Amino acid sequence: MSIRSRVDPFTLLLLATVGLASLLPVSGRAASAMDVVTNVAIAALFFLHGARLSREAIVAGALHWRLHLTILGCTFVLFPLLGLLGRPLSGWLLTPELYVGLLFLCALPSTVQSSIAFTSMAGGNVPAAVCSASLSSLVGVALTPLLMALLVGGEGAMAHPFEAVAKIMLLLLLPFVAGHLLRPRVGEWVERHRPVLRWTDQGTILLVVYTAFSASVVEGLWRETPVWTLVAVSVVCAVLLAIAMPLIAWIARLLGFDRADRIAIVFCGSKKSLATGLPMAKLMFASGGLGAIVLPVMIFHQIQLIVCAVVARRYAQQDAAQTG
Repeated sequence: MSIRSRVDPFTLLLLATVGLASLLPVSGRAASAMDVVTNVAIAALFFLHGARLSREAIVAGALHWRLHLTILGCTFVLFPLLGLLGRPLSGWLLTPELYVGLLFLCALPSTVQSSIAFTSMAGGNVPAAVCSASLSSLVGVALTPLLMALLVGGEGAMAHPFEAVAKIMLLLLLPFVAGHLLRPRVGEWVERHRPVLRWTDQGTILLVVYTAFSASVVEGLWRETPVWTLVAVSVVCAVLLAIAMPLIAWIARLLGFDRADRIAIVFCGSKKSLATGLPMAKLMFASGGLGAIVLPVMIFHQIQLIVCAVVARRYAQQDAAQTG
C-alpha cells in the first residue's frame, strides 16, 4: 500500500499520455475524429456512473442534509474563495491560463470513487459519502460552469456559460440519468464487470488528456510554459490542499458532527474530480488553452491521492487503537 501510494500506475499513464501528446500531437481531420470518439467515451462513462448508483444509496444518504450541505459548502464555496485569494499569483508565479486552471480546479465537484474508498478505509460514514459525493457530481454539472463565469469574469477563457451548461447536460447529465433509469436492466452486468469498467473510467480520462494536450501543443503550449511554472503549479496545489483539509476538518468539528461524519466531510469536501473535471474542461474552454488549464487539475489529483491515503491510514490506526 505504501509503495502504491507513492507510485500510482495511473499517474505514470497520465505522464506517458502527456509525453505522447507532446511528441505526436493529433491535428487536422484526425483531431476532429478524435474529438468525436472522446465525446462518445465521455457519454458512455457517465452512463455507467448512473448505472452503478443504486436507488437505495440515494435514499439512505439523502436524509443527512446537514452533512451534504457542509460538503457542498466546502466544495463550491470554500475552495472558490481560496482560489480567489490566489489571484496575486496570476502573471507572477502562474501564467494567466494556469491561474484560470486553478480557479477551475477550485470550482470542480468532489470525486466519487476515491472519496468513498478513503472514507471506508478511514472508518467513516460510507452511505453518506456515497450520496454526498454523487450529489456533488450532479450539482457540479450545472454549478461549475456558472461559478467559472463569476470567477473568471471577462478574461475570456471560457465559452458562454449557458452554452457550456447545455453541452455538459447533453454529454454528462443525460447519459447519467439514462444509466440510472436503466439500472434494473444493466445494473447487474455493471456490477459483475466493475473491475473492467474501472479501465473504462481511466481510458476516458487518458483520451481527454491526449486530445487536450495535442491541441495545446499544436498551439505552442510548451513554448509558452517554462519548466519552473510547472514546479510552481505543483507547489500551489500542495499548499491549497494543505490549507483546505485541516480547515474542513475544523469546520466539521465546529459544527458538531461525530467522528464518522467528520471523516466523510474531510474526504468528500477536500477532493476534486479529475474524471468529471477533464470532460467538463473540454466542453467549457477554448481548445488552444485547454492543456494549461487542466494542468492544475491533473497535478492536484495526484497530490490528493497520496495525501488522502496517508490521512486515511492514520484515521484507521486511531480507530484501531481506540477499539483495541
